Amino acid sequence: MYGNTPFRDDQAAGELTPQERRALRDELSSVAARTRELLPAEFVVGSEIVLGVDGPRATVAVQPPVGAVVSADYTPGEQLEVDAEEREDIATGLAASAALQVKGAMSDHDSPTAK
Repeated sequence: MYGNTPFRDDQAAGELTPQERRALRDELSSVAARTRELLPAEFVVGSEIVLGVDGPRATVAVQPPVGAVVSADYTPGEQLEVDAEEREDIATGLAASAALQVKGAMSDHDSPTAK
């Protein structure tokens, strides 16, 4: 009965304007670029913005050469801007987490065998 009834206006809560999306994408790109600077070339770094149920969600992810993917999500509230200090914290945290993934994966493979 309510399947086609619109309970909200055309602009869904949390949607980004083109200018807001561009600004957020630029901020994500700067986090991804800084993360790439901190890691060797074998690490793949990417970012995306998706519109979820609760509004937009921004993600920066790192795929290490071995080990699991690590990511950082940011759900912008009323303030879309991520300040420079927070961008640096996100980038260094991601780089450190990705390096730990490699270290953990390598230690699993390099465990000594008893003779």
